[in-house]
Amino acid sequence: MAEGTFRVVVVGAGAAGTLVSARLLDSAALTGRGVSIELVDPAPRSGPGLAYATSDPRHLLNVPAGRMSALPGDTDGFVRWLSHREGRRVDPGEYVPRGTYGTYLADALRHAVEAAGGVATLHRRYARVVAVEQPTGIGRVRLRLDNGELLDADAAVLALGNLAPSGGWVPEGLRRSPCFVADPWRPGALDGVPADRDVLLVGTGLTMCDVSRTLNTPGRTVHAVSRSGLVPLPHTTTPVRTPAFHPGPAPDPPDLARLRREVLHRAARYRRQYGDWRPAIDELRPHVAELWQRLSFADRERFLTGMLREWEVSRHRLAPATSRALTESLRSGLLTVRAAEVVAAQPGEEAGEEGGSVTVGLSDGCSLTVGAVVNCTGPEGRTGELTDPLARCLLDSGVAVAGPHGLGFDTTADGRLVPAPGRTPAPVWTLGQLRRGNLWETTAIPEIRVQAAELADRILAHAPAPLLV
Repeated sequence: MAEGTFRVVVVGAGAAGTLVSARLLDSAALTGRGVSIELVDPAPRSGPGLAYATSDPRHLLNVPAGRMSALPGDTDGFVRWLSHREGRRVDPGEYVPRGTYGTYLADALRHAVEAAGGVATLHRRYARVVAVEQPTGIGRVRLRLDNGELLDADAAVLALGNLAPSGGWVPEGLRRSPCFVADPWRPGALDGVPADRDVLLVGTGLTMCDVSRTLNTPGRTVHAVSRSGLVPLPHTTTPVRTPAFHPGPAPDPPDLARLRREVLHRAARYRRQYGDWRPAIDELRPHVAELWQRLSFADRERFLTGMLREWEVSRHRLAPATSRALTESLRSGLLTVRAAEVVAAQPGEEAGEEGGSVTVGLSDGCSLTVGAVVNCTGPEGRTGELTDPLARCLLDSGVAVAGPHGLGFDTTADGRLVPAPGRTPAPVWTLGQLRRGNLWETTAIPEIRVQAAELADRILAHAPAPLLV
């Protein structure tokens, strides 16, 4: 490594890690700062991660192609790439398979590596980071890999993506059952689901909608349950023209009840005037982080415990084709959705055999005998429930602390980890899901791509200036 090279380790090669690596390469090439990037992840491919690695063409992006560019300022980037790949003009309003987007992210990283030339380099390591340490007095960071290797770096970025779903709800009789699928997005997770038995999906959000499409087959009923029983609402099939108006922050003092009333009133007015309520939700998006931070702690807790699902089904919507398929499955009886929680589980007599079953008791008094129970509750956000070894190491060592409301990690405004009291901050930054406690709206590509660009500039501000020739 050349003298004066600034070394950055990016942990995670999914969407967030790919985007931040590409922006680090871009920024280094633009400023002439020598940078070496180590992209560390055991996954065989860079780009897709778990979110965009699905090979099922029925799993569609829940955002139209025109809003999925890898660069914040290049609104047509993904559409141009897709049009060239498919040999046709792709409409920005199309909803495309998620696996295709994973290929796009991998391609974007490859182009960034090529454009960086010799100024910045990227080395891919196929391993898992299990610990982050802060050697005394050197202002750097040390990462320990599962193969025993140590990486010393000037800065590290945690791009861990969506962490595995919580299993806190799982009864003991189910936890060790071969019928339980803890994470449906793990490669091959659904391969062992018996083809001739009913299935129970726990959770009724976006994950359930995709998994139910994969598992829907004639002769099988897919049951889905959640506390609310609510499923995501669909995107509109036709563009809605509304005024170019975005509301400012909530009036002082910010108040959750007043904010909710304002949004509901605006949604009703937009529906009357323009035929659609959705823009009233969408136009809040640039302001969500500020609104979240200005609400009182008590109001944020009230939102998390009482209004969260109402917001989620309206904000994180389904592609129209996915919504139509869901409606047809419900109409035909291939899918049922109910408001209930799992309270008990009893393995069948043939539990140890291939094609076994489990009888699940629900809070509404019903019981279901199924061949598989699939955890579709979505990524874990509560810090206290995190089981990821690296996340636990960071918390136990004091390099990181829990974020507000126990969501993710606490970070500064630029995404740097806030350490435990009395500890010097480590040169470690994060983006995406782990910043949810501070920003709330931080898990989708439109937010992550902005965070990636800002984080790259911030980190490279610490790199040595290029030598003048």
